[in-house]
Amino acid sequence: MPVSKAQKKATKKYVKNHYDRIDMRVPKGKREIISKHAKDYDGSLNKFLNRAVDEAMERDKNNG
Repeated sequence: MPVSKAQKKATKKYVKNHYDRIDMRVPKGKREIISKHAKDYDGSLNKFLNRAVDEAMERDKNNG
């Protein structure tokens, strides 16, 4: 079933109010490698990147 214009607008507003955006640059070809890994293990690139950041920050906190 197609998504209505009202639903798209509501979703866009929700995302704008609840999330920050971070742009990340990687060498050509690495995005595809990361995306495949994320799909194989977590299901989504965003979920994988959030988990990777959280784990790195926790490691840094425990080693600092």
